[in-house]
Amino acid sequence: MHLDRIKKLNTKAIKKGSIIYWMSRDQRVRDNWALLYAQEKANENNQNILVCFCLIKNFLGATLRQYDFMLEGLQQLERDLINKNIAFHLLWGDPAEEIPTFLKKNKAGLLVTDFDPLRIKRKWKAAMANKINIAFHEVDAHNIVPAWEASDKKEYAAFTIRKKITNKLDKFLVEFPQVKKQKLKSKKVKNRWEDILTKLEIDHVIKPVDWIKPGEKAAKKALKLFVDKKLNNYSRDRNDPARDGQSNLSPYLHFGQISAQRVALEVKKSKAGKNNKDAFLEELIIRRELADNFCYYEKNYDKFAGFPEWARKSLIKHQKDKRQYLYTKKQLENAKSHDEIWNAAQIEMVKTGKMHGYMRMYWAKKILEWTKDPMTALKIAIYLNDKYELDGRDPNGYAGIAWSIGGVHDRPWGERKIYGYVRYMSADGLKRKFNIKEYIKKINH
Repeated sequence: MHLDRIKKLNTKAIKKGSIIYWMSRDQRVRDNWALLYAQEKANENNQNILVCFCLIKNFLGATLRQYDFMLEGLQQLERDLINKNIAFHLLWGDPAEEIPTFLKKNKAGLLVTDFDPLRIKRKWKAAMANKINIAFHEVDAHNIVPAWEASDKKEYAAFTIRKKITNKLDKFLVEFPQVKKQKLKSKKVKNRWEDILTKLEIDHVIKPVDWIKPGEKAAKKALKLFVDKKLNNYSRDRNDPARDGQSNLSPYLHFGQISAQRVALEVKKSKAGKNNKDAFLEELIIRRELADNFCYYEKNYDKFAGFPEWARKSLIKHQKDKRQYLYTKKQLENAKSHDEIWNAAQIEMVKTGKMHGYMRMYWAKKILEWTKDPMTALKIAIYLNDKYELDGRDPNGYAGIAWSIGGVHDRPWGERKIYGYVRYMSADGLKRKFNIKEYIKKINH
């Protein structure tokens, strides 16, 4: 494993004792650089590995839909870890408090965790790094090129980060070693899965969806289906929401139930045409890792202040422009706009936990157009996205909304009412690109 994939979060030394992997973003056994690193250190020091996951009762407004998907995947993961002689501990509470207590209880010698650019995760890690007296190492197991290796600053757009990433793919886009069965077996743990949902302080109204199954095995099947059946038409079908042309891998990637690196390796090995593979890998690698870059280097990734200066100035200039339509958050949430295309996109998200990627752009831009100011639009878009999307609370979501409403990773366009210099999208434009009636019919079926 490349040492550049590992970052030391404090200056403490590795001590004798158990190697603890605090799993958070990358919830899988296979193809997990953080787990592989923990195993490497355990073998070097002749120690056992313990994996823990710290569950909090309400994470950034997540609902039953997202918790159910995650918890079912974690139960499968627990069984897979046991088969490797690795115990899985489900902890409850504030990680900054619970993880240090867990380390002391299990006489840990090293804490390993996976990388996440979100503010709340970094706050937990910073608090923990100062509190514990053992080494604390972070491994970027989510990006193919580690975020701090891809760039040391916030990138302006895809074209400014593309070469930086592609120049390092030969170094980082390699096959994974396998996680081996541990010689030192951990003590058995009894995690009480059956009553977890009753303890959560979450919205139980937003129900789980049944079109997608959680977990590593299901993710592997979804990848094979995409590569075998859809990839060869990807460049033609991906932006047409009336077709079933997308990979449907985003929930698995969000919860770390599959590695983006594994997806890239399988796509590169496939017999699909080069233009289709290139189009997909641009989204999977460049665009997805650009979103991580945005959240890693921009502390205001979910706020108006995170927009580029040109966009902020022009949006403020046009903030008082008269809106033809003004909707409340509740009206938008209930898909009660005048626009049947927008309503279909909102209904798709509410019903399925997933909105077609092309429609997400139109959806967010119309929220800007139909609310009193860009700050309100941003809040509503994030609220709806994170409440209903299976992959809510994700850098891709924050960056995508910031692109749509605030011109992040885009350039100034022709000035117009409300939008200022931010790119505009129209219903007529959608109608020219695909069969919009077929899309609406599919959603309302």
